[in-house]
Order: sequence, then C-alpha cells, then structure tokens
Amino acid sequence: MSSDSAPMNLTHHFLIAMPGLEDETFSRSVVYLCEHSARGALGLVINKPSDINLKNLFDKVDLPLRRADLSESPVLQGGPVQTERGFVLHEAVVATPPDEGESIYASTMTIPGGLEMTTSKDVLEALSTGAGPKKVLVSLGYAAWGEGQLESELAENSWLTVEADTAVIFDTPIAERYDRALLLLGLQSWMLSPEAGHA
Repeated sequence: MSSDSAPMNLTHHFLIAMPGLEDETFSRSVVYLCEHSARGALGLVINKPSDINLKNLFDKVDLPLRRADLSESPVLQGGPVQTERGFVLHEAVVATPPDEGESIYASTMTIPGGLEMTTSKDVLEALSTGAGPKKVLVSLGYAAWGEGQLESELAENSWLTVEADTAVIFDTPIAERYDRALLLLGLQSWMLSPEAGHA
C-alpha cells in the first residue's frame, strides 16, 4: 500500500470468516467492527453463543432482569480478549433533552452507523429496571487486531468484508447470521472455496 493512499476504515462493517479460517474462535464467525483505524481494530463476534443466557448473567451480577424479551437471549462469545468482561452492543440512546448527542451511559463508544458499544454497568442497570436500549446484544470478550494485523489477514483472504446491517445483528437468529451476512455480498457458503486464492 502506498503511503499516500487513504487508510482502510472498516468501522461498522462485518468481517465474515472465509472457510479456510480454522481458528476455533473465528471459524464461520461474523465480527461486527466497532472501531478500525491505523492503530488497529476492535470488534465483537455476533454469531457464537456462550452457554449462559442474559438471565444467568444478570443473576451473576446481582441484578434482576425485568425485560422478558431478553431473558432467554444467549450471551455471546464476543472474542478471545477480556472474556470475563461484558460488552453491550445496542442502538444509540441519547439523553433527553439531547446533551450534545452524547450517550447516557458512562463508558460508551459511539460507532458511526447508529450503534453504540457500552462497557459500563449502568446499561445493565437500565435493562434490569425494564428500561434501557430496545435492541441489545451482550457479549463476553471482544476481538482485537494490532496495527496492520487485520489488513494482513484481509490480504491473506481470511475474511470477506461488507457494510454492517443491524438487522443481521438484532433481528436474525444467531444460527442464520453467517449465511445472512454472506447474502449481503450476494454469496452463499457453498460458493466459497476453503482454499485461499494465491495468484
């Protein structure tokens, strides 16, 4: 890549694992990229359920969960980094009256594309009262790439990329998210060769 070309920015994109990517964490995974810059990338795997659901998670942090629509939702394995820590991906929630468009939660990353990712407990406290964001995805852990690492994996044909569709994150059953993300590219999994192409 020449030094005068614009850096790649895949924030608010999906990374879709190619069949040749056999790493247990990322095999057949769809990663939603919350941030991508010259310094690296951070994302959440959106299609790998853990063995606990949100009600179990709330029990562990001593909070009731007064959102029947969420109690059976699985907590996802967001990635191999900080797997004991919760990450909540949700639609943007702004204070009313809007305070400079800032999130009402303490530790929130605003993602261009209309989503936010919150790591502070106040979002769980809001959900426990029956309030909070309507659409949420909760994961333990996240995926991270250092400077240039993701670009190298893309060059090795480990991932396909496509702009994220929030319907895949929030409205699609977990087992269907990989195929639905591929459809955004007009692809089906049978079309992908497990062999990485090298000219």
